[in-house]
Amino acid sequence: MTVSLEDINAAAGIIEGAVVRTPMVRAGALSDRFGANIYLKLETLQRTGSFKDRGALVKLLSLTPDQAKRGVIAISAGNHAQGVAYHAQRLGVPATIVMPEGTPFNKVSRTQAFGARVELFGDNINAAEPFANELAARDKLAFVHPYDDEKIIAGQGTIGVEVLADAPNLDIIVAPIGGGGLISGIATAAKAIKPDIQIIGAEAELYPSMYQALHGLEPTSGGASIADGIAVKTPGALTRDIVTRLVDDIILVDEPAIEAAIQTMLSDAKILCEGAGAVPLAALSKHPDRFAGKTVGLIVGGANIDPRILASVLMRGMVRAGQMARLRITISDRPGALAAVSDIIGESGGNIVEILHQRLFYDLPVKLADLDVAVETRDANHIAEILKRLEDGGFTARQLRDTDHAG
Repeated sequence: MTVSLEDINAAAGIIEGAVVRTPMVRAGALSDRFGANIYLKLETLQRTGSFKDRGALVKLLSLTPDQAKRGVIAISAGNHAQGVAYHAQRLGVPATIVMPEGTPFNKVSRTQAFGARVELFGDNINAAEPFANELAARDKLAFVHPYDDEKIIAGQGTIGVEVLADAPNLDIIVAPIGGGGLISGIATAAKAIKPDIQIIGAEAELYPSMYQALHGLEPTSGGASIADGIAVKTPGALTRDIVTRLVDDIILVDEPAIEAAIQTMLSDAKILCEGAGAVPLAALSKHPDRFAGKTVGLIVGGANIDPRILASVLMRGMVRAGQMARLRITISDRPGALAAVSDIIGESGGNIVEILHQRLFYDLPVKLADLDVAVETRDANHIAEILKRLEDGGFTARQLRDTDHAG
């Protein structure tokens, strides 16, 4: 079994008008930053916020009338769930989705809002699969696999056709890898259209399942990844075969790199994306020399990031950039000391976000107190300037780093 360009073109025909024909846009700020000609394929603009709309619809349209009447079941950490649920609702097909127990609330609620019945089971989609198979057998439901299915791969492959139609001069396409459905479809289409194009996969270091499978390494996948959409412990058999034949390389990226890429996409490219959607940029950031001077297409697969995670990423990004700092300032425990500190920081151009006044629990003389002050700043030089002014004002002050806690 395999997938051909003809299969992908046929898939494009049946989903035309029912999914968004997403734009391929040049990212000027990212291009300048990395010295490459970078284009972004914005699958974030699909109705459910990810590329999964494509494969899900192709699969649903392949059901027999009896299968459509009985309904479908799928396993997903969120995006496949929403794609299946949305198009099943449109087509009048009952849908059951099995999601890992730790799936972000927003993805669960959105899936339910599309009319699907949600069952929570296991700590990842691979653990949920046996349970989903039991439900499928019991209720005679058609199984819609998230990646290891010819129809799913053909649907995702329509992205590759669109990418090269809009940017035929691409040297490299970088796509995320979870189970491998997306990159398998894109590689099948792109290599058939432009055989000399490079296809590079980007995989989370915590879930290097495809990389390890291809290199004969023992599986190690596990942990809490911000790229939960590609947190797959076992790649597909069909996708593994396609990736082996058509994908030129796989780059593993760690969690700090993915987090930084989410922040960079938002600050530089003005694009909101989830962890899995930012992984291609993280891969490019890890090896900028490899991409310098090339015309590169990054597949931005989805925008469904938990708002709490996004808020944390943005605040931590400000800390990394020196735009937010935690200062510990020792003061005498007397009237006016706090006001003096506030005046110095304000006159230095810093904006106080939060103050914690510690006088009871630290190992300090009774007449002294510590202030932990969160300050919004311009950059690292500005932080140093504020610390210098505090010291000139008679206060002992230091910046607390990420590894510093109460002591």
